[in-house]
Amino acid sequence: MLPEAVSRALTAAGVGPGARLCCALSGGVDSLLLLEVLHELAPQHGYALQAAHVHHGLSPHADAWAQACASRCAQLRVSFSLIRVEVPRDDRAGLEAAARRERLAALDAIPCDWLAFGHHQDDQAETLLFRLLRGSGVRGAAAMASFEPPSGGRPGRLRPLLDCRRAGIEAWARARGLEWVEDESNADVRFSRNYLRHRVLPLVGERFPAAVPTLARAARHFREASELLDELAALDQAACGGESLRRRAVLALSDARIANLLRWQARRHGWRAPAQARLDEALRQLRVVALAHPLRVVLGDMALCAYRDLLWLESVGGDYYEPRDWCGGATLPWGVGQVGFTSVRGQGIARSLLDEAHSLRLAGRRPGMRLRLEAGRPRREFKNLCQEAGIPAWLRDRLPVLWVDEAPAWVGGIGVAAEFACAPGHDGLMPEWRPARVVV
Repeated sequence: MLPEAVSRALTAAGVGPGARLCCALSGGVDSLLLLEVLHELAPQHGYALQAAHVHHGLSPHADAWAQACASRCAQLRVSFSLIRVEVPRDDRAGLEAAARRERLAALDAIPCDWLAFGHHQDDQAETLLFRLLRGSGVRGAAAMASFEPPSGGRPGRLRPLLDCRRAGIEAWARARGLEWVEDESNADVRFSRNYLRHRVLPLVGERFPAAVPTLARAARHFREASELLDELAALDQAACGGESLRRRAVLALSDARIANLLRWQARRHGWRAPAQARLDEALRQLRVVALAHPLRVVLGDMALCAYRDLLWLESVGGDYYEPRDWCGGATLPWGVGQVGFTSVRGQGIARSLLDEAHSLRLAGRRPGMRLRLEAGRPRREFKNLCQEAGIPAWLRDRLPVLWVDEAPAWVGGIGVAAEFACAPGHDGLMPEWRPARVVV
C-alpha cells in the first residue's frame, strides 16, 4: 500500500517530530497523491507539513494549475506557497532544463528541512535511460536517490514514491476520488524525456515486461558504486595530504583514481564536472610536465593547478586577494590559502624592525616593485625574481607581500628582503605562504 511505502521512506530518511517538510506540488497526480499521504501521516511522524507550487508561466493553463493546488491545500488546511519564476526561453541548456533549474532554485529557498517530490519508479527508469544516452558516468547513472540529507543550507530531498509504479499511483488516486491536472507538455515527444516515456519504454516493455523495475534496480546498483567511488576519493585525498594535495602522492595513483578524486572535489565545492576530454588532457599534462614546472589547466569553471609539490583546484575568475593588516596573529587568510607567521631565531624578518614599524600590511605586489635578496647586491625586478624561483605568470599577481611601512619585506615563494633579514642569534619572524587548498 502506498501509505506504508511512504511511511517507510520517511523513517529511513529520519524524518521525525519537529521536522519541517514541504511537498513540491505541481498539481499532477504524483505530487497531489503524495500531498494526501503526507497529510495523513503527519500525526504519526510528527512533522510540520506545507506545500509549494512553482508557477513557470510556460503554459496557458499555468494560472489554473496554481489555483487547483491552492484550493486543495486549503481543503486540507495545509500551508501553501505560490512562487512565480521566469524561465529564459533562449537558455543554452534548453527550455526543459532551464525550467527544472529555476524550479529547484525556487524550492531550495523555502524555509524547511525537507522537500518532498512525487517522483516514482517510472520516472527513475526514464532518468536512467536519459542520462545513459547522454553519456553519464556512474554517478549520473545512479539517477535519483530516495532521500538526500540536508547540506550546505539546502533542504534535504525526499522521494517517498520512488519504489511505486505510475499505474499504481493513478489507481490509488482514482480510488480515493482525487482530481488532478494534466500538463499538456508531458505529451510532447519533442522533449527527450517524453519521447523515452511514450515511445521507447513502452516498446522495450513489450519485449521485457519488467523493464521499469529492472532499470530502477540498476540505478540502485549504480548508486552503490557511486558511493564507493566517493569513499575511495576521500581515502585518496587523505593519503595525498588532505585538500592541500601533494603532487608526488597524486601521481602515484592511476589516472582513473586521480580523475575520480578531482571530480569528487569539484562536486563538493559546487563546480560542474569537467568534460572528459578536458580532464584527460589535464591528466596527460600532469604526467608529462616535470615536477619543477608549474601547471594550470582550465576545466570549465575551475582550474587544475600544480606548483612545486602542491596540487589543487581553484575557481576560474574572482578576486580573493584583499589586503589585510597584520596585527601579530599566527595566520592571515590569503587567496587560495593563508600566510602563517612563526617566531624563529636567527632567520626570517628581524623582529626588532617589525616592532618599530608603523604599518604592517599583507597585500599584493605593486607596479615597479623591486627586491634585494642578498646584502650588497642591487635590487632586482619582480619578474626576474619570479623567473628564477620558477613561479608561473598566472601565479605572480597572487603572491602575498608583507609591506613594512610601505616597503616590501617578504614575498611568498621568493623570500625576505635583505634590508629586513634577521641577524644570527636575534629574534625573527618567518612568514610562510600556504597556497594550495581547494577553493570556491
